[in-house]
Amino acid sequence: MAAGALDVPLEYVRLGLRFDRLESGFVDAYTGNPRIRAEVEDEPAPTPVQLRDQARALLGELDAAGLPADRTDYLRGQLAGLECTARKMSGEPVGFVDEVASYFQVDVTLGDPAEYAAAHAELETLLPGSGSLAERYAAHRRREECPPERLEAAVHAVSSALRDRVRGQYGLPEVETVRYEVVTDKPWSGFNYYEGDYRSRVAINADLPHRLSGLPHLVAHESYPGHHTEHCRKERGLVERADRTEHTVFLVNTPECLMAEGLADLGVEASVGEGWGPWAEEILGDLGLRFDGHLAERLADAAAPLNRVRQDAAVLLHDRGADADEVMAYLQRWSLVSAERAAQQVRFLTDPLWRAYISTYVEGFDLLSDWLAARPAGQSVADRFVRLLDEPLTPRAVTAELRAAELGTAE
Repeated sequence: MAAGALDVPLEYVRLGLRFDRLESGFVDAYTGNPRIRAEVEDEPAPTPVQLRDQARALLGELDAAGLPADRTDYLRGQLAGLECTARKMSGEPVGFVDEVASYFQVDVTLGDPAEYAAAHAELETLLPGSGSLAERYAAHRRREECPPERLEAAVHAVSSALRDRVRGQYGLPEVETVRYEVVTDKPWSGFNYYEGDYRSRVAINADLPHRLSGLPHLVAHESYPGHHTEHCRKERGLVERADRTEHTVFLVNTPECLMAEGLADLGVEASVGEGWGPWAEEILGDLGLRFDGHLAERLADAAAPLNRVRQDAAVLLHDRGADADEVMAYLQRWSLVSAERAAQQVRFLTDPLWRAYISTYVEGFDLLSDWLAARPAGQSVADRFVRLLDEPLTPRAVTAELRAAELGTAE
């Protein structure tokens, strides 16, 4: 940092903590100096306009801060996301596509119904029988449900197996730990609360049905090698060793969210890879919990294109003039979900704070899947994936790497 320059990383942390004064939960995790948080809490409550102006001022100071290029790029993206959030909080209308671009550095487009139809056709072949595809799909998913009283034991078994693999592949601090708890009355299936010092608390919602074949993805996403592993490695590397203050706070609706959710959704591929279905079938079979791992893996691959339908719903609802009933019908048709599940998704998509967050899963998974697949010849999945765990990569930087790789291939 240049002598006499503003400490932009520290002021960014303070700014992020101020957003939490207006919207509790905006700070997903904070592992920095408690004194800084206490000082922010003692300040007069900020207004959205003040937060907008502070974000703009820090953006204006970035180039003079004397930071390395990757820190500047990371902070520019984070501050741009905060500036957009502050504008929305102040009542300024922001379209969904523009909101996603400001938060997550990606351009949203509608999916192709022909691809959804092709996915349905593949599912038809995997789930023969009478009744509609939606009915057969729902029936299969019900057959895979984990008994609620066995959920905690099943989660621990999968977590232990994944932890062993991740320790060998990526390394973890010796003292890291994840504590699981089963909760109720939550809108999500699982949630990672990173507490700092290599500790996470992962809550699993028992109100929602958990399929046996879904447990590896849930645990990989929240813990190994997903959110917990990323937090641990970045705390050890970027914060403790590199003294990058900006990584002591994790803020929603910023580019780091798309990176975090994308890498977490790739957790099973990065830790187990092909054959994860039979792998999980064996682990859970030791507990007397049975499902067809080969079929589960084939169904997951066939249904993957339908992941984008949820984002389509948000675009139709917010930018294309569709009403809630039309969007629920769209979700039921293409995602093969029940009316109740479609209504729940629409409720999430109409939440002012969270409506754009669906894109972190859709665009994050697609972007990082393409980037993982475009790794240089001879580079392993683990060697590529560890960059996501350790480096302050941004969606914009990953997109640039992908374009450079495509140009190299074309040449």
